Amino acid sequence: MTSDTSVRSPSHAADHDWGRLNGRLLLVNLSILAAPVAMFLASLAITGGEANLQVIITLGSLFVTLLVISGIGLMRLFTTRYRLTEDRFELHSGLLFRSRRSVPIGRIRGVDLTANPVHRIFGLTTLRIDSGEQSADAGRRLALDGITKAEALELRRRIIALRDAGRTRPVADSDGVLSRLDWSWLRYGPLTVWGVGGVFIAAASAFRVLHELQVNPLELGIVKDIEHRFGTIPLWYGILLAVVVILVLGMAGSTATFIENWAGYELRREDGGVLRIRRGLLATRSVSIEERHLRGLELVEPIPLRWAKGAKLNAVASGLGDREDNRRRRGLTPPTPRGEALRVAAQALPGGPGLIERQGLLPHPKAALRRRINRALIWSVLIAAVPVVLGLWFGSWLITTGVVTGVVLVAVLVAFAFTAYRTLGHGLRGHYLVASSGAFARRTVALQREGIIGWKFSRTPFQRRAGLLTVGATTAAGEGVYHVHDLTEGQGIAFAETAVPGLLAPFIERAPDRG
Repeated sequence: MTSDTSVRSPSHAADHDWGRLNGRLLLVNLSILAAPVAMFLASLAITGGEANLQVIITLGSLFVTLLVISGIGLMRLFTTRYRLTEDRFELHSGLLFRSRRSVPIGRIRGVDLTANPVHRIFGLTTLRIDSGEQSADAGRRLALDGITKAEALELRRRIIALRDAGRTRPVADSDGVLSRLDWSWLRYGPLTVWGVGGVFIAAASAFRVLHELQVNPLELGIVKDIEHRFGTIPLWYGILLAVVVILVLGMAGSTATFIENWAGYELRREDGGVLRIRRGLLATRSVSIEERHLRGLELVEPIPLRWAKGAKLNAVASGLGDREDNRRRRGLTPPTPRGEALRVAAQALPGGPGLIERQGLLPHPKAALRRRINRALIWSVLIAAVPVVLGLWFGSWLITTGVVTGVVLVAVLVAFAFTAYRTLGHGLRGHYLVASSGAFARRTVALQREGIIGWKFSRTPFQRRAGLLTVGATTAAGEGVYHVHDLTEGQGIAFAETAVPGLLAPFIERAPDRG
């Protein structure tokens, strides 16, 4: 039986025919064995054609491990069967440990397509079906890992058609495109701290691989050349140069990541009330979000983006899997000009322009500002105390460094404290609860009030002392809980009661009427 059975018309569902993964998945599984071969050739090039026993044993072990993994993948190819009937999607797999899974058509929330570079080489893609569960098993979404793109598109079309049968399906306009990639947005690519972290991760990974191959990185020719050129420069200059190099490499890595993640980006509203996000250069992704499951939007403005007047827009939606899956799939826009993010937000939600604007939200009590200033002062003292204490044993210059560091930190962190306080805000706008918070990354969320299923009140000992608390709006979408930080007790309870009348009433003990 070939995989063509997976695209038969629904009228054949009663025939109980099962589809299979594409045979080209065999080549995909065998291709992973090229990694240890490439590493062996690279080790020969580094060592001048010499291969010691340790290298052969290490790469041989890796080859055997990947061979086992490849065998498991081949077993999945030969044992996986799937079919789509009028009322459910079924997936059977496994030989020794058999799995029989199915999901009713009516419970399917999303059908996504992804294809990594190796899959794309062989013309394959992965179709994932999400039922919207957020339990511990949510990460085990039904997945067909290895069918052709045409089969995946047709299967997705059939699933959506069966799910929406008899339901009024909104019709998109003639174009339906809400946003497309503008390559001028590439200027926002370097503005992330993750690139710098990636430099250290890459360096640590390279060191570990070389260590396993019995190669001392300090003995490599390029390292010796750098040591010869810069070995006599002052320490402060060397540190400054290293910081500059790391920042440049981090920015280059962030830019490359932006291109890989967002090349070909398009956000489109399709018939049936579906927002479709397509993106990716080497690994392509197609994520679908039903508008009836869209509970709100989140505008994220990390400091570097905020300084460049940029922002990112995320969906707050149910049906995007567990928390990890949700964070991978929720992005509606790449880092983009803030005005573009607000324009897309106004088109994606019926709330209209200005829904997730910070301006006009209610301010928070001054006690919230004092909390942030106190926190800034405490951290400044703790960080500065480290070189001061070390200076008692290793020299007075460390004491001077600690004092100077403390003064600088006080100025910087207190400024951040004022920024964090000015960011705080909350309010109700139509059918949405809007809250803003954050110092390093400002987050403004607009959450549908009818999507709030509960309230969570919490307070730390420091908040209790200041007479403040944090109100958490719980929902079955996005992060699950969205917080409004540092309100007074009266503000928090009144805000929750007004946002969702009656939800909090059974838990409030009212004072008796003495009138």
